[in-house]
Amino acid sequence: MDELTRVRDWDTGAEGLSDQARAAARARLETAVAEESRGRTARTGGLNRRLMLRTALAGAVAASAGVAVVVTRDGDGHDRTTRLDTVSAAEVLRRAADRSRTANRDLPVPRDDQYFYTRTYVVQTYLKGGRTRTWTDESWTSVDGSKPSLRQENGKIHHDPPLGKHEVRWPPTVYSKLQQMPTDPDRLLDQFRHGMKSSPLNDVQAFFEGCMLLTEPRVLPPALQAAAFEALSKLPRIKLDYHDATVTGRRAVGVSHPKASFTFLFDRKTYDYLGLRTKGSSAKKVHGEWKQVNYYYKTTTLEDIQVVDRMGQHH
Repeated sequence: MDELTRVRDWDTGAEGLSDQARAAARARLETAVAEESRGRTARTGGLNRRLMLRTALAGAVAASAGVAVVVTRDGDGHDRTTRLDTVSAAEVLRRAADRSRTANRDLPVPRDDQYFYTRTYVVQTYLKGGRTRTWTDESWTSVDGSKPSLRQENGKIHHDPPLGKHEVRWPPTVYSKLQQMPTDPDRLLDQFRHGMKSSPLNDVQAFFEGCMLLTEPRVLPPALQAAAFEALSKLPRIKLDYHDATVTGRRAVGVSHPKASFTFLFDRKTYDYLGLRTKGSSAKKVHGEWKQVNYYYKTTTLEDIQVVDRMGQHH
């Protein structure tokens, strides 16, 4: 924490993605999906590192386990407002979309030279032994990636350099680029699929893309978050996750995809977007091979997000 204390005193229009950059992003996603299907995410404790956001935090005035891609351009009660056994995963996402349209929007539109400050509460519970760890991570993320960022992940501090000359973030964090994204759910889903037809691989890639848009620190233009929920509601094979979860004292229901290791969590009554739960495992090397030791669930919840002028600042 000494380092965090010191950093508080530290003062501190690229083009759209080309076809080559989109191809690179797609290739990275395909690699990540393939690795997930082979169970390699156990070594990283959750989503493949290619998909882990540099800030590993929440966003879109929601919460996250943090994912992003940097690409190179060259149940038990009877009264739950609506009984969950009669509501599909698609309906939960549509109701979350309706809820997001009426949510308070008190964050200013960020300038490219500013930072997103985020404070995230994390709960990690092991399936064997019931051990639970809790901690809070703080991070400062450069809006356009042109400045260094400071990220706290699992309580450890990381200093991330600015993006390289030919690197871009996808999905974007710059507000003007987000404004160019479609708010029609069908068009947005087509973008999540990179213009490809529905298939098992393309659909799980679209689920990852939706997660990236909804969970990285950013301020979304009006209607974009709702469109993202509605786009994901159109994916086949999404399902309700009845694993009992409580997020900041609120009972949650999850929506997941069978090929993804993460679950979106929503309030069971209001359908507010509460956070993200990932399934991972601790591992150790035995005779040169990684062996899974114990599985756990990690739930991340955004406690605060602000737009600030410099690293180390928060109100």
